Amino acid sequence: MKTKYIKGIMALSITALLFSSCLKDPGHVFNPEITSPNVAQFFNAGLQNFSTDAITSSDTTTFAVGVTLSTPPTTPTTVTLAVDNSLIATYNAANSGIVYLPIPAAAYKLATSVTIPAGKNSVTTTVIIDRAQLDPAGSYMLPVKLVGASPSIPIAANLNTHYFHIIGNDFAGTYTYDFRRWQNGTGPGAGIIPSLSSAGAPVDITDLGETVTIYPVSPVEFQMVTEYNGQGVNYDVTFTRTVNGSTVTYTDWKVSFLPGDLAKWAAAASPITNFVPPAFTIPPPATNSDPKKFELNFASGGSAPGRYIDDTYTKK
Repeated sequence: MKTKYIKGIMALSITALLFSSCLKDPGHVFNPEITSPNVAQFFNAGLQNFSTDAITSSDTTTFAVGVTLSTPPTTPTTVTLAVDNSLIATYNAANSGIVYLPIPAAAYKLATSVTIPAGKNSVTTTVIIDRAQLDPAGSYMLPVKLVGASPSIPIAANLNTHYFHIIGNDFAGTYTYDFRRWQNGTGPGAGIIPSLSSAGAPVDITDLGETVTIYPVSPVEFQMVTEYNGQGVNYDVTFTRTVNGSTVTYTDWKVSFLPGDLAKWAAAASPITNFVPPAFTIPPPATNSDPKKFELNFASGGSAPGRYIDDTYTKK
């Protein structure tokens, strides 16, 4: 599979990140040619990296804590971490759409201090969130802040907080992904569901059994990538969610390619046109008791009628 949409929180390649992280605070810019000032920081943190702090699947999130000294310190550096829930209200006031709630203290585990060994620039630690204690329809935030270091060194001004968050969306998570392509622009034939039959016109490319993540945009919107052409183009899916007791009903499903993603195809070395907009091949889930499976199709290419693409996503 040429392109996969995997941008979740993961263990970092520390050395590469350390020397590529550039602090915007002019007093704390890391220059590998100098040894002062030393700064304590997270990597890929702050509001500028908010989206990558979304927790979509695993309850255990690994992140790095480091110091920017070009020559690693000769003594251990202990950094202190804390959860600062006051940042949630600040974020909610500045951003409309999703109102985040604090994660109850009993629902997470976080080390309050981490020691970077002598001779090292960084170390990883984890935060563990028990989703069973959270309302799956609610959106939650856990702002983890770097509040001190010993021996005393400055804290990076814009890389000092991870805004770990969970968007309440019933369909976010890890899926098995199947990709199929036909050269004819129409697929295997009228009335034939590609994932259920090998009949009809032959497929020319398949890539089956891959793993991708469906990422929440809001409680009623999510996105997932199509492999076609490797430009990172995503289906954008919206729906209406209605709760009636223990039954959740999903209606008013819509799927589209956003203008910014279509622009990626238009700017490709061989420009691509979306001839047939995306649509659901099979009906999406109607209630919370239905399988979480999505099968979608579209036709795109350099010339009409384009190539017919069928993408299937099945919740693991």
